[in-house]
Amino acid sequence: MLIHANISNISITCLFLISFRYLDRKLSTFVYFNPAIYMNDIWKQVLEELELEVSKPIFLSFFKPTSLVSLENSIAVIDSPTHITSEYIEKRYYSLIKRALDKKLSQNISIVFTSSGTSAPKSQRGIVGPLFVKDIERGSKKSRPPRIRPDYTFESLAVSDSNQLAYTAAVTVTSSPGEKYNPLFLYGTVGVGKTHLLNAIANRAYDENQNFKLLYLTTEEFTNEVVEAIKDRTTASLRKKFRNVDILLLDDIQFLTGKEKVQEELFHTFNTLIDKGKQIVFSSDRPPHDIRKIEKRLESRLEGGLAVDIEPPDFELRTAILLIKSKKYGLSLALDAAKIVAEKIEDTRALEGFLLRLASVSEKGTAIGPEHVISVLRKNKPSPAVLHSDTIVSTICSYFNIKPTQLKGERRNSYLVGPRHICMFLLKEEAGLTFVEIGNLMGGRDHSTVMHAVEKIGKLALSSNKYREEIMFIKKKLKEEVAQ
Repeated sequence: MLIHANISNISITCLFLISFRYLDRKLSTFVYFNPAIYMNDIWKQVLEELELEVSKPIFLSFFKPTSLVSLENSIAVIDSPTHITSEYIEKRYYSLIKRALDKKLSQNISIVFTSSGTSAPKSQRGIVGPLFVKDIERGSKKSRPPRIRPDYTFESLAVSDSNQLAYTAAVTVTSSPGEKYNPLFLYGTVGVGKTHLLNAIANRAYDENQNFKLLYLTTEEFTNEVVEAIKDRTTASLRKKFRNVDILLLDDIQFLTGKEKVQEELFHTFNTLIDKGKQIVFSSDRPPHDIRKIEKRLESRLEGGLAVDIEPPDFELRTAILLIKSKKYGLSLALDAAKIVAEKIEDTRALEGFLLRLASVSEKGTAIGPEHVISVLRKNKPSPAVLHSDTIVSTICSYFNIKPTQLKGERRNSYLVGPRHICMFLLKEEAGLTFVEIGNLMGGRDHSTVMHAVEKIGKLALSSNKYREEIMFIKKKLKEEVAQ
């Protein structure tokens, strides 16, 4: 009897150990789990992937000092040593980082960027979700919805004649969601404040009623979720997510071009939310009737509310933007200095880029006058673009013997992808276009796609003789075209 008991105990112990080993393999270090080590390992692998995608100076200056400080409920908090670094990587590399995290963690991750001193409390860092801790009540206040930028508020938005109507409409929508201007459609060129207004609506709604269900996402993210749902056969769950919100905010809707299944899903989501009296807000770089390859029924819905054209900022608004945003970078910018910059730079994103450069060469809190900004403007003056985009496109098509429609189309055949990437690279390097402008020119592609293509060809031009010779030959052809 005693022998039988000992054997049973040994069997149970072995079974227990085997089970733990199994759990260890299934749950990735469940037995010896250390949150800090786990996240350090995840982030190290993500950085190794990012290092291959960006230039070495960018990686060493902006990515290497970052860390993953929290990972909870599919929300990753990435911390940088300075606010400037955090702002820079969020603005330029959000999609790239998200793709790497999604791939590594096999889930749809939202990202929050912080700078040291404003990240998650140490007691909450390293939490990886319900496998390791129970949900903890963190006070009565609900956390801000993912992807909503807390600094993009109505109070931080500079307003003048060029955006007054859009501002008023956005405030009205927030005060009575679903009752007026539904949908609200904001459109305008790059950098006029569309994304700021969408975030401001979400922030005001969140501050006034935390029971509101808010969903803000880009059209690229919406498209990815629809495609994944179709692939995984989880469309019912997707529809529940999109059709049970109080306010849906969808940014850059022009990227719906030609995506029939995505348009169909949005059409039915639109009808459901409108029938429930819920608010919808869209942004685009063009009015609904100018969006190519969009279903007539969806176009009709988009035009059914209020469409507001946000004009490029005038001189007074650009000056106000500089004065407001300079405080965010810890700069004490004099009014006369701001006027000089506003006169030279018209694009609002270029204004913020200038402030970023100014902050990198200025001591925090130092008064910045006209002489200082003139010096920085001279050092960072871009070389004039002498080539027209059409010249580059036609030269690429002639060299590779393809048609412009093929070059700008959606097909990803190997004989098209290479020329397409080279074209994007030359549009950036030779014509000086922005990533967004190139994306629009090349068939409505997302700016992150263009950015990756440009960086890829830049690396190949250094490492591959074939690419280097091709690019040099095409550049020679372009110079001949300009000389004629």
